Amino acid sequence: MPDTARQYTQTRIAPTPSGFLHLGNVLSFSITAALAQKHGTKILLRIDDIDRARVTRQYLQDIFDTLNFLEIPWDDGPRDVDGFEKNYSQLQRMPIYMEALEQLRSKGQVFACTCSRKQISNIDGSYDESLCTCFDQQIPLSTEHANWRLITNNEELVIKDYSGKDIRATLPAEMHNFIVKKKDGSPAYQLTSVMDDLLYGVDLIVRGEDLWPSTLAQHQLAATLGESDFNDIVFYHHPLMMEPSGKKLSKSAGSTSIKYLRENGKSKADVYTIIAGMLGSKESISNWQELAELVNL
Repeated sequence: MPDTARQYTQTRIAPTPSGFLHLGNVLSFSITAALAQKHGTKILLRIDDIDRARVTRQYLQDIFDTLNFLEIPWDDGPRDVDGFEKNYSQLQRMPIYMEALEQLRSKGQVFACTCSRKQISNIDGSYDESLCTCFDQQIPLSTEHANWRLITNNEELVIKDYSGKDIRATLPAEMHNFIVKKKDGSPAYQLTSVMDDLLYGVDLIVRGEDLWPSTLAQHQLAATLGESDFNDIVFYHHPLMMEPSGKKLSKSAGSTSIKYLRENGKSKADVYTIIAGMLGSKESISNWQELAELVNL
């Protein structure tokens, strides 16, 4: 059972401005807010904007519009788009990311890969690292338009779960030798996420259960970097909200975006009640506190 008396220092809401926020994001944010309230924890708004090709000001604005419309609180971080761009963009932390990449390079813990996604995918689209032969080719790390991949192993990783248990697992196949530096030279998500959580002292992370492979990858990366503090972070992986077709909600599904619902006259209570209905409840829900109660935190 989770230790309800335990106090955490910092949790975070970490949206990516690559589309409009949807109902599934709201569920995750609500759980984060509820756990923060329960444990006396501050909430950081950390916007992951490292993939600048997909970031637009409209998507950035949607993050603030959604949080304010649904009255989901946060303690630290930007309050508007201009404040974010000026003080909190991941671009301002680029020296930290590049230092981590240099550490990996200097210790021989990465290799260059020129494979396309198609070249290392099976017929069904699943990732198969055995199809990549770049490690054996010893391609120079200075090669242009090459990814850097972390040299991973099958060592057991230990994840502190919110339930109070330590979960032991190894990297799934799709995360073997995962990318830490992209072909355009920018640091990849797994690396920026690890370095940001360490920088901001995050010790409680709420994320969807579909990101379990990322949790494992980030533990592997932190261990490779010698960042033992990452092992103390507690994780809460919540179930996903699904579309009627059985697919998980995505930012491309416009009808489930908060922007769409708001612009079509839905109230804050309407949005929370829709989410509750998708979780199997027939109750009317008016706020994030009531929504979180349905999850039995």
